[in-house]
Amino acid sequence: MKTVLNVKTDKDVKERAQALAKHLGIPLSTVVNIQLKSFIETGELKISREPELRPEVKAELKIAMRDAKAGTGLSPTFNTIAEMKKWLGTQST
Repeated sequence: MKTVLNVKTDKDVKERAQALAKHLGIPLSTVVNIQLKSFIETGELKISREPELRPEVKAELKIAMRDAKAGTGLSPTFNTIAEMKKWLGTQST
């Protein structure tokens, strides 16, 4: 069963939200319903304009973070540029 939810908001907020929803190809009511359902399920409110990372990128980051925590696959620290260049020179052979 559907019901009507009346919410007061600034006119500018409504218009900007409608324009963004339209740009995404969805009605504003869908945005509101998604947010309400997510809020119910998680108890959190997460809002972002940033796209989610692709699964393969997330997997690569997870591996890199694991390696960094384990201290593998990292360069040593350098005190001078000359030390860095010397180390880089030995890595290319």
